[in-house]
Amino acid sequence: MGSSYRQFCPVAKAMELLDERWTLLVVRELVSGSQRFNELRRGLPRMSPSLLSRRLHQLVRAGVVQRHVVGNDVRYVLTRAGHELRPVVEALGAWGIRWVGELGDEDLDPKLLLWDMHRNVDHAAVPDGRTVVHFRFRDVPADLRDWWLVITGGEADVCDADPGHAVAVTVTGSLRGLVEVWRGDLTWPEALRGGVVQVSGPETLRRALPGWFTLSGFAAVPRPTSPA
Repeated sequence: MGSSYRQFCPVAKAMELLDERWTLLVVRELVSGSQRFNELRRGLPRMSPSLLSRRLHQLVRAGVVQRHVVGNDVRYVLTRAGHELRPVVEALGAWGIRWVGELGDEDLDPKLLLWDMHRNVDHAAVPDGRTVVHFRFRDVPADLRDWWLVITGGEADVCDADPGHAVAVTVTGSLRGLVEVWRGDLTWPEALRGGVVQVSGPETLRRALPGWFTLSGFAAVPRPTSPA
């Protein structure tokens, strides 16, 4: 845990734990349902494994997380104290999407976008069997350009290499454009009409695609009509 603020204020005491770099984002991932180390890494692709281990150890020591080990399966599970941080994370996210400025290019990450999309699939809306969605981002380096989302049996998986299955639909566009759709800054119809995103495949699947995802939990947050 970081150095003390030397204040009795409960905000100060809470921030002694939570304001260290990446800590609250680790909590965000745990609140979102990630439990295994590799799941947490995929939700925090720019965080080093050693720092993630350190932050998890701090959260365990603080009683926010419990480490469960069954054989080779290690999971990090929120305690009651950890679950009580959910409204804190949600309030911060809602405030951030309302009041923090535009995204910089360095904020755009296809790994995080696809990981977030995979856990927000509306499986009841996706056709039965295996459905593969190919995403191609035309404005990123070649090694990050192509991604596949494989949806089957109530589960979804993200692949950065062709899984070899037939593709149902292909989504092509700018990374920024799809991030803006995901965040609710731009609607699917606006993105499609403006050419920011194109969807190719059978017409019924093209039309259905937007309904396969529930979008980010912050997409529906009302935005201010003018600066404060």
